[in-house]
Amino acid sequence: MKAKLLTVILLFGTGLAIAQQTETTIVSPPASGVWSLKQCIDYALANNLSVQRSSYNVESSEVDLKQAKLTFLPNLNASASYGYSWGRSIDPTTNNFTTNEVRSTSPFLSSQVTLFNGLTNHYTYKQSITSYHASEEDLQKAKNDVSVNIATLYITVIFNKEQLENAKFQLSSSQQQYERTKKQVAAGALPKSNELNLDAQVATNELTVIQRENALNLSVLQLKQALQLPAATPFDVEVPLIDVEDLVLDQTRDEIYDVAVGVMPEIRSAKLKVESSRYAAKASRGNLYPSLTLGGSIRSNYSSAADRQRFVSDGGDPMLGTVEIGYVDVGGTVYPVNNDIMVPSGSLVDGYNLPDQLNDNIFRSANLTLSIPIFNNYRARAAYRRSQINYKLAEISEKETQNTLRQSVETAYNDALAASKTYNSSLRQVQAREEAFRMTQQRFDNGAANYVEYQVAENDLFQAKSDLVRAKYDFIFRKKLLDFYQGKPLAY
Repeated sequence: MKAKLLTVILLFGTGLAIAQQTETTIVSPPASGVWSLKQCIDYALANNLSVQRSSYNVESSEVDLKQAKLTFLPNLNASASYGYSWGRSIDPTTNNFTTNEVRSTSPFLSSQVTLFNGLTNHYTYKQSITSYHASEEDLQKAKNDVSVNIATLYITVIFNKEQLENAKFQLSSSQQQYERTKKQVAAGALPKSNELNLDAQVATNELTVIQRENALNLSVLQLKQALQLPAATPFDVEVPLIDVEDLVLDQTRDEIYDVAVGVMPEIRSAKLKVESSRYAAKASRGNLYPSLTLGGSIRSNYSSAADRQRFVSDGGDPMLGTVEIGYVDVGGTVYPVNNDIMVPSGSLVDGYNLPDQLNDNIFRSANLTLSIPIFNNYRARAAYRRSQINYKLAEISEKETQNTLRQSVETAYNDALAASKTYNSSLRQVQAREEAFRMTQQRFDNGAANYVEYQVAENDLFQAKSDLVRAKYDFIFRKKLLDFYQGKPLAY
């Protein structure tokens, strides 16, 4: 359990660095069935649902940004209506009563643009920009989280593979010693109890091998499940050749942290969210100010009731004519009364079709609208106060994120120092245990040491080798974690 917890911390930086260099693309499983760490992470990033969800969040933020940008342009809307009436009704073109069947249509086009609304559109646009970039950082953080999980499971498989090899080596050593002891017991050189004790030791080591195999199989299954691969998929991991190098810390904790603040996506995301909240508060404050909009519209209409004979001017000069305006009764004789008028030059034309009516009936309008908020049940001011509170909460979240990163860097720094000492100590311990076991084995073969001494020496060597494997990966990956925090490339 301790080794797993250490591995999780060690692999944090490794997984993050690889994730930052990986594009989310379609990745196919390797044909050989042997996966490298990079292949596992690439495949996971291409298929992980959390990463896909974060990708859609980025797309959604991009849509919001585009919408905020286009709010500065006028809107444009069109509509058209068609009606059919019969019986006594009003002709929409003349407003006279008619009893004929009337078919009418009325197209309409309108546009409106905001001239001023307290700079709400301006700050909403800036908020959308920062929110979009924050969603990109959140996507990178999601990739990092997936990479951490995959890398942790991957290194657990490698750790269990080495532990299994160590257990097999111990079993092989015990079996060889058991065979030699059997021959010595058969020759009467050793008592039967030595053979029985070694037989029990072989059985114990066989059980250890089985336990290591089960642990390895379980870690492989967990890695497959994280990659969303069926359990029956042929699968093995590539063990990288890692040389243990001297751990040199030429920077302080604060220097590493100062670099990490500019590298980690969660820090950049937190800063962008603070900026976005600040713009949101300014945009909300704009609702407290008057707004000014400019609008315009154009409409026309057509009616079948007007589709009859009409006068069409030919553009000539008007002529003098008379029109009968009434009658006068003089001594029983009725005389018409005429009036001189100017008659326009033209002629009567049958029909008043759709294009002509629409062209003649065009109506245009333009308007300026000033809206002054006086009282709206505290809605606008409440929204502004909430946006201010959200801004303060975003600042707190940023500080929490920075504190978490600082604590992680400080912990990684201390762990790196401890890991260096632990590895060097484990290395010396293995060397000493190997020599002690070699001498005890010689003495046991010559009858100068008993079985208990031999078994203790063998178990001590096995434990020392297990501790060295754990310390080796602890040492390597903690140094890689510090390299990651400093923005250095990570290679294996």
